[in-house]
Amino acid sequence: MSSPWISAIRPKTLGLSVSPVLLGTILGVVQQGRIHWLPALAALLAAMAIQIGTNLHNDAADHLKGTDTPDRLGPARASALGLLDPWQVKQGALAAFGLAFLLGIYLVIWGGWPILLLGLASLLAGAAYSGGPWPISESPLGEIFVGLFFGLGAVAGSFYLQTGQWDGKVLSPAGALGAFAAAVLVVNNYRDRFTDALAGRRTLAVLLPLSASRVEYALLMLGPFLLPGVLWRTQGFAWLLLPALAGALYLVYLMYHLPHGRELNRLLGLTARFQLIFSLLFCVQLLLEHQRS
Repeated sequence: MSSPWISAIRPKTLGLSVSPVLLGTILGVVQQGRIHWLPALAALLAAMAIQIGTNLHNDAADHLKGTDTPDRLGPARASALGLLDPWQVKQGALAAFGLAFLLGIYLVIWGGWPILLLGLASLLAGAAYSGGPWPISESPLGEIFVGLFFGLGAVAGSFYLQTGQWDGKVLSPAGALGAFAAAVLVVNNYRDRFTDALAGRRTLAVLLPLSASRVEYALLMLGPFLLPGVLWRTQGFAWLLLPALAGALYLVYLMYHLPHGRELNRLLGLTARFQLIFSLLFCVQLLLEHQRS
């Protein structure tokens, strides 16, 4: 049996923070022709630390508010099961945010005030996701938040650390990763729709009809392939992304056919893994194009 701390960290979802940093870094490497290793590594560790802190804070906060109980449909939460004291889990979250802050100091020294603003926004958003008077996780804004910070913010920030500039070419890949990350949250909220409604949460899955979450998931998983610069690139068709498109179609099929309940935990994990696979394939596509040019 794994450590309750490992369970609270939710390692299966950490690819959501790895993917955009990896893709943003490779986009910068392709443009610059070289890689700055220390900023890339610091950005990766900082992004993971922020996500770990958010996950731990969410684990403790939801239990203390009575939202998570031992009979929840989602994967077991350490605080709700009594495996960890929620106040200890909150301290763990603070330690993770503290590590991200320390890494951020180096990144600010390297990248300047734009990285400072992005880093502070990421830390505040991570803490506000489940905390504060208006938790983002309990509102209809969850998908927007996840899409921005696991997409545009992380990809553009990682690109800036490598190049020292902003570039519109990052928008499509960043938007794609953000959409896939938001799709993970859609599955989570869709699964918990009925218990969230009882707890007073107002996620999109609660506010909209049951079928709307399936449509939202399909749009988030398939829409990114229509963005300019994803499948159709200036160097030609991105053949390496076709397996990702096939995988997205399969996941949409599962969303429409899996019964509503714990079976959706499988889809949640597969969707998180899909985002990482898409990022890896896109990075390989970029490197091959760079080699040919």
